[in-house]
Amino acid sequence: MTETAPLRGRHRESAELDALVDRARAGHSGALVVSGEAGVGKTALLDHMAARAATDVRVERIVASESEMELAYAGLHQLCGHMMSSAGRLPAPQREAIEAAFGLRRGSAPSPFLVGLALLGLLTEAAGHRALVCVVDDAQWLDEASARAVAFAARRLDAEGVAIVLAMRTVGDAFAGLRQLVVEGLGHDDARELLRLAVPGGLDRRVRDQLIAEARGNPLALRELPRALSPAEIVGGFALTRSMPLESRIEQSLVAQLEPLPESARLLLLLAAADPTGDPGLLWRASEVLGLGPEDVDAATDADALVVGTRVGFRHPLVRSAVYRAASPEDRRRVHAALAEVTSAGHDPDRRAWHRASATLRPDEEVAADLERSAVRARTRGGAAAAGAFLERAAELTPAPFRRAQRLIAAAEAKHDAGAPAAALRLLDTARDLPLTALHEALVARLRARAGYALRRDSSGARLLLAAAQGLEGLDPVLARDTYIEALAAAVYGGRLGDAEQVAAVANAILEATPGAEESDRARDLILRGQALLAAKGQEAAIATLRRAQRAFLEQAPDSLELHWMWFASRAAQDLWDTRTLRALADRQVELARAEGVVTVLPIALSLLMLAQTVDGDLDAAEASCDEIDAIKDVTGNPLPQYGRLFLAAYRGQAGETERWAERIRADAYARGEGYGLSAVNFAEAILYNGLGRFADAVASGRRELPYTHELSHAMRTLLELVEAAVHTGERALAEQAFERLASVTRPAGTGYALGVLAMAEAQLRAGDEAESLYRDAVKRFEHERIPIMVGRCRLLYGEVLSRAGRHAEAREQLRAAHEALSGCGLNGFAERAARGLSASGETPRVRAHGPAARLTEQELNVARLAREGLTNRDIGARLFISARTAEYHLRKVFTKLGIRGRAELKTALAELDSEPRRTRS
Repeated sequence: MTETAPLRGRHRESAELDALVDRARAGHSGALVVSGEAGVGKTALLDHMAARAATDVRVERIVASESEMELAYAGLHQLCGHMMSSAGRLPAPQREAIEAAFGLRRGSAPSPFLVGLALLGLLTEAAGHRALVCVVDDAQWLDEASARAVAFAARRLDAEGVAIVLAMRTVGDAFAGLRQLVVEGLGHDDARELLRLAVPGGLDRRVRDQLIAEARGNPLALRELPRALSPAEIVGGFALTRSMPLESRIEQSLVAQLEPLPESARLLLLLAAADPTGDPGLLWRASEVLGLGPEDVDAATDADALVVGTRVGFRHPLVRSAVYRAASPEDRRRVHAALAEVTSAGHDPDRRAWHRASATLRPDEEVAADLERSAVRARTRGGAAAAGAFLERAAELTPAPFRRAQRLIAAAEAKHDAGAPAAALRLLDTARDLPLTALHEALVARLRARAGYALRRDSSGARLLLAAAQGLEGLDPVLARDTYIEALAAAVYGGRLGDAEQVAAVANAILEATPGAEESDRARDLILRGQALLAAKGQEAAIATLRRAQRAFLEQAPDSLELHWMWFASRAAQDLWDTRTLRALADRQVELARAEGVVTVLPIALSLLMLAQTVDGDLDAAEASCDEIDAIKDVTGNPLPQYGRLFLAAYRGQAGETERWAERIRADAYARGEGYGLSAVNFAEAILYNGLGRFADAVASGRRELPYTHELSHAMRTLLELVEAAVHTGERALAEQAFERLASVTRPAGTGYALGVLAMAEAQLRAGDEAESLYRDAVKRFEHERIPIMVGRCRLLYGEVLSRAGRHAEAREQLRAAHEALSGCGLNGFAERAARGLSASGETPRVRAHGPAARLTEQELNVARLAREGLTNRDIGARLFISARTAEYHLRKVFTKLGIRGRAELKTALAELDSEPRRTRS
């Protein structure tokens, strides 16, 4: 076979890989996912690329292993563990996170978000002044934690001189969205030529045609399948009647080629297949345990199966899986036992425990306890999925029924935390007939309710969570309250798509169970009681308790459970129209979640911060919060709805963008059974259409919320939009109805925001001096509360009224101020309404000429602003989730575009950003 045969017909794919490497050489970065069925030629492409790159580029290459999928960060450690000498140059939180992930530091579980950032930093440091290419073959076998970290870093590569290439059979969820290169089967002519090279002596035409048809252009199949044919089959044309899948056929052919080897050489191949580390020293030591010698290594390498150098590998990844799957269970246990014996308990206890478990057939408490300790370490490194796998296997090997039940419950909890609720329920079913204490029964009920709700999101979730909370009373009061608040959250979010009476039922049950909470000073007790009062008895009954809860969250150092539920206090601030408390709570929760690295809390906290930033009229900052939420979702897989994107598009007057998000979120809300999502969509649409002057559409969206305003939140805030839209369409009765309902939820709150909203709504229903007085009162209150978007909108309405009355000079004063405020905040639809009003009153709106800053990209603007604040490139990178080198690259472009020489001139050069209309992202 010629040297170029493996690349036959692959010129396009090879050129694309070479172009990626060339970009890295030029100081740019990128990532590429190479996908295709086993044997289609991915590895050959990677070999060719790596060989060409190695002359002047640093190449780091690994092959992921199926047997390591349960070891958290095993793949990441294999890829960049030897780069850790550069970790000292990372920001401390990132360095500590990746050290914890690799087991080099003790402490709490590392944030996967920080581990991803640390990986990006390590790759940047490793690239240095020489391009770096990281290649991961068989990436479908990466453990979940490693896969998410690599995907996170790959999405943020920009100007580091780093290329990441991932080869896999099918593209997993973690890598969706990265640039794809699909490798397909060869064309007929190339397949025929490759087959001719594989069988130089010639094939019977019928055999040749059938092999080409069955191989479907798969190069490995074309090379390997003929080797399984007898001479008679090759030249005689006997029919090939096998019907097994192609991958199995290839594996069978590979195994058949190894059958002539001595049994001891085949055992050595199995030993190498069972050890994914590729450590030659480990292989030699385990070989000695099994009585294998150098002659067995020679036989395996001479058979072109094993490759031994600085690492031990196979000539093709399928050889490893073929050898391992073809072995007898007894032989697999033998090699795992040998590997366990020679693996250091001090340096690699988890891999040793996994080998011991794989070598064990009958229950063994010592092995099970070893696995349980590995699960604890996996949890510490942030590997919930790995912890679940260790605990599940530990339970299988546990002789005592009660101890087995405990481990099954712990495994189910880890599976649930890893985002696998169906697997959690399966394990709980396994524990059904085992002996349990009352506490364990209650814990099982809680976990079953949580997993069931995560899977179905139906109305049974709140009911089952409530029952679980009641079962925990007297057994674990803290966990009982945590479960109560989960039940209330499930009921509240279900809203109209859940049981209409369920919120009140859950809330009343909580009130009955927590009579002493009113006297408590604990934030968690107060927020639980306050939210239950709000849901069951309304605002007036709940205000005092909710405000005490909010003060407690702001003044006390919350524990982990309180930090998790702090968003409920922020939600209460929204329901009480309290913008100042909303800002303070959102800032504090984000600060604490970042400091603790709690990525389960941070996205929710950021979504509330985004609301506060929107109220402040800072849509750029709100968009940055949305960007951060998306970045966290990339690494955690948490499927949070994109409410922030929806509202930003609506406030900016982007009709197409808003409607696309609305369609997506509405479908998601129905699928998840969350009426909250429907309220968000209707509220956003009403804002959009009022801004664009499409008042009939705004009425249609707002009217849908009228029956549900008792749910508060978005439904309540839609009432103001409905008043405005109904007044403009002449539907007076509807406007009055919406106003009365709005008054019932703003007067009890009594905040400046609430009373400003009430005055603004009532002004639209009144006339003459009374209306003018109400508009002025509303503007004054909004200005005092520092809510510029409402100042602008209120002045817009007032100016339109004055214009209709023919008082054009006074109208221009209000409309001019409205246009300035609204365009300054980026509310482009409302700003255009103000501009049209100004034009009608005889004044041409002033449009600012955009200076050089307007030509900066969004990322360049973000980098420039942070540099103006005095942040270093490393700090900027950490804030924006990019590398320090990318921050430097963008800053150089900023200097060039602005015509300045350094950071000292940024303040003056960017001063225009404070007065120019903010731009929207296309």
